[in-house]
Amino acid sequence: MTTFFGAIADDLTGATDLAGLLARSGVPVSLRMGVPKGEPSETAALEIIALKCRTEPVAVAVNETRAALNWLRRAGAVRFFWKYCSTFDSTPDGNIGPVAEALIEELGVDQTIYCPAFPENGRSIFMGNLFVGEQPLAESPMKDHPLTPMRDSNLMRLLAPQVKRPVGLANRHVVARGAGALSARLEELRAHGVAHVVVDAVSNDDLTVIATACQDMTLLTGGSAVAMALPKLWADQGKVARGATARAGILDGPAVLLSGSCSAMTNRQVAAALAAGRPGFRLDPVCLADQGAGAALDWLRSQDLARTPLIYATAEPQAVKDTQARLGRERAGKLVEDALAACAVVARDKGARRFVVAGGETSGAVAKALHIDRLDVGQEIAPGVPWCFAESEGQKVAITLKSGNFGAETFFADALERLG
Repeated sequence: MTTFFGAIADDLTGATDLAGLLARSGVPVSLRMGVPKGEPSETAALEIIALKCRTEPVAVAVNETRAALNWLRRAGAVRFFWKYCSTFDSTPDGNIGPVAEALIEELGVDQTIYCPAFPENGRSIFMGNLFVGEQPLAESPMKDHPLTPMRDSNLMRLLAPQVKRPVGLANRHVVARGAGALSARLEELRAHGVAHVVVDAVSNDDLTVIATACQDMTLLTGGSAVAMALPKLWADQGKVARGATARAGILDGPAVLLSGSCSAMTNRQVAAALAAGRPGFRLDPVCLADQGAGAALDWLRSQDLARTPLIYATAEPQAVKDTQARLGRERAGKLVEDALAACAVVARDKGARRFVVAGGETSGAVAKALHIDRLDVGQEIAPGVPWCFAESEGQKVAITLKSGNFGAETFFADALERLG
C-alpha cells in the first residue's frame, strides 16, 4: 500500500497516542520504532515513526527527524506531521521548534501550525495559553516534570526562543468562525512572514475545524488530537482507503505491569493497582545504583504471572528531586529504564504475553529490550492509549505504551479488561 501520511513522534508513547487516534478512522496505521533500515516495504497508508528525541541535544534530534522524514518520503508520503506531547514538553532550547523549523526547510514550505490541544484528556489552548484541566500549564503538575519542567503556559513565549522565524496566533475567536476564517487568518499571517502559528482549540469541534482548514498543508505539528480528523477527510476524498490493520488480539495469557513514570496520574494508577491486590515491587534508583536490578529480577521470577505483578519506580516529586540531586537526572532515569527493560525480558521468558507500560522513556527502553521494531495498532483503552500487537523473539505479544498523565486511575485494570 502506498503511504499518504507520515508522522514523526518525539517519543514512543506519543507515537502510540497518535496511532490510536488515527486508527479510529479505520484507515490502516503502522508504527515503526526508530527509522527503519533499508527501503520502505509493506507500508500502511498512515505511517508513524517513533523516535526518542524529546530531550536529546538539538542537533541530534534534528538529524534523527530528517532521517525519518527521508524514509517517509521514500515510502510515498506527501503529508507530514511532527508530533510532540500535549503538554508541549520541551526545554528552552527545544526540541519542538528546532525540529519543526528543520522540517519546514527540508520540505520547502513557508508555514506550519502548532496545536497540542487534546480536549478528551483535558488539554486546551485559549489565547495561546495551554491548560491542563482547569490549570494553566505552569501551575499544573507539569511544573515539576523531572526532565522538562514547564514554567510558562504561553505557547508563543515558549516557542519564540526556539525558532528563527516569526511566531503568531490564530485565536479561539477565529477558530469558532470556521475553517474558512482560519484559512484566511493563516494567509494573513503568511503574508506577514509568520512561519509558526499557534492555533487555539478547546473542543473536538475546534480540532475538526483546524483539520479541515489545514488538511492540504504539507506539514502540521501538534499533539495527536489535531491529526485525528485528517484520515476521514482524506478517505472521503479517496486519498486513503479504510481497511483492517491490526493482528488478531491476544485475549488471554499472563501479563506484567511496568511503570517508570512519576507523573501525578501514574502515581494514582500505581496506588490503585496495589490497593486492588496486585503484587508490587518498587524500584529505588539509589539501590539500583548500589546493587543493580538483581533483587527486582529475582522477585519477578518468583511471582505468579496470573496475578499480574507490578514493578514500578513511581515516586512523589520531592523524592524524584532528591534522587536526581544524588545521582544526576540522566543516570537516575537510565537506571530505572534499564531495570524495567530487564524485567520485561524476564517476564517474556517466563511466559508473559501482555505488557502494560507507563512512561515515555520506559516504553522506549522496554520496546528496545523486547526487540520490537513495528507495532500494529488495535483498540484504545483510553483516549490516545491503544493496545498494539507485535512479535518479540518469535512470540506474539500485546503491548500498550502509556504517556504518564493519560488514562483513568483504574488504567491498569482497564487495560487488561479491554484486551480480554
